[in-house]
Amino acid sequence: DYVPTVFDNFSANVVVDGSTVNLGLWDTAGQEDYNRLRPLSYRGADVFILAFSLISKASYENVAKKWIPELKHYAPGVPIVLVGTKLDLRDDQQFLTDHPNAVPISTAQGEELKKQIAAPAYIECSSKTQQNVKAVFDAAIKVVLQPPNKNKKKKSGGCSIL
Repeated sequence: DYVPTVFDNFSANVVVDGSTVNLGLWDTAGQEDYNRLRPLSYRGADVFILAFSLISKASYENVAKKWIPELKHYAPGVPIVLVGTKLDLRDDQQFLTDHPNAVPISTAQGEELKKQIAAPAYIECSSKTQQNVKAVFDAAIKVVLQPPNKNKKKKSGGCSIL
């Protein structure tokens, strides 16, 4: 049985480009029941990893409809790495046959959403096969350590990802 996450966190030291960074991950609940509690965890975040399912149109649409307004309200200016999950299922014909309500989201649609929300990165991954999972975290860390040219200050020491 699936038990939804309420709040979970993880911390690890990782080496990125020769520098040790303390990576703090906070996994928060997406359910409506936690709408008032969830934003309390946003404070101090350096970057958000915003994930949607590559086999769910509703999940894809919620990025712009629900998550972006919430993040911009409670954490303005914090960069967002957009992630499409369940990559292994997008082209799985057996899965799509067994789940007629599944609506595959294309890479082009993901890239378009990336532009729409002004995310610095878009990555598609599969936790089942581990494809591109490391790339998700690498991208989030790089967004923090190598900010756009308009902000030439380099952050060092820590990275909090929500």
